[in-house]
Amino acid sequence: MAKISILGAGSWGTALALLLNKNGHQVTIWSILPDEIRQLKEERENKRCLPGVMIPEEISFTADAGEAVQDKDVLVLAVASPYVRSTAHYLKDYVKDGQILVNVAKGIEEDTLFTLTQVIEDEIPNANVAVLSGPSHAEEVGRGMPTSCVVGAKEKETAEYLQNIFMSEVFRVYTSPDIIGMELGGALKNVIALAAGIADGIGYGDNTKAALITRGIYEISKLGIVMGGKMETFTGLTGIGDLIVTCASMHSRNRRAGILIGQGKSYEEAMKEVNMVVEGVYAAKAAKKLAEKYHVDMPIVEQVNEILFEGKKAEEAVRELMLRDKKLESHNHDWDE
Repeated sequence: MAKISILGAGSWGTALALLLNKNGHQVTIWSILPDEIRQLKEERENKRCLPGVMIPEEISFTADAGEAVQDKDVLVLAVASPYVRSTAHYLKDYVKDGQILVNVAKGIEEDTLFTLTQVIEDEIPNANVAVLSGPSHAEEVGRGMPTSCVVGAKEKETAEYLQNIFMSEVFRVYTSPDIIGMELGGALKNVIALAAGIADGIGYGDNTKAALITRGIYEISKLGIVMGGKMETFTGLTGIGDLIVTCASMHSRNRRAGILIGQGKSYEEAMKEVNMVVEGVYAAKAAKKLAEKYHVDMPIVEQVNEILFEGKKAEEAVRELMLRDKKLESHNHDWDE
């Protein structure tokens, strides 16, 4: 049995707390918001994020950072991507040398273009930072539906230790050393999911979505490989797997926000209606900056940025994507001369 703290009391943090508790671990949920902790203690239910799923009495709650971090075997950082740096900064003085900290958020910091593990390492350089990612809606994990994810770490020993902690009969866990590939796949798929949602909002069909998913993973993998990721990662669970589930499911806040934008709402209005952090909106600018930095052509990412931040009509963006210059599907294939 491991002593584990979930740092963040949103939907994903709550779902992972339920999973880890069922796996026999001693679990504590921390939030910086005392009122949130009080409500969870009293009601044993995260009514806003996971309504109808009761939280067992064995799971404890605290708003005290020291209590949450000290003497824990594993820390799971489960706050939304825009708050990863501020939360890591808040907790850094409590983290001991070599303490394992698992990031489960997906995003890229816009100002620095750091992945989230790089952000955490920047704030807490003495932590042993790992990542858990994959196609995993909290609404399904919290209800015990079969799910597969990947844990990435710099050291094989850390990855296998975390694999054993998280793995269960309904939560299959693979391991990978390709942290950069995993994180880029997890962050950039949210931008493509916005595009898929926008297409849904306009009223386009499955053909359009299939094209966006396929060309989306092509864009993600092109950038990811230039940045040091591995192609196998982008064709795996944290690449195409995560992209498919985020583009196709109504659990996806990115797809839901995209639908509203496709129907004519601004991204601010869409985020307000979804009432949760829409990671793709934050990742879109960073993705465009990375594409420019590494000289990678990412037309879907470019058009999403123009829709979100420059007032471009969604139909016009789709038309521009369809009428781009004629090309080979893959530059690795050509006819014999």
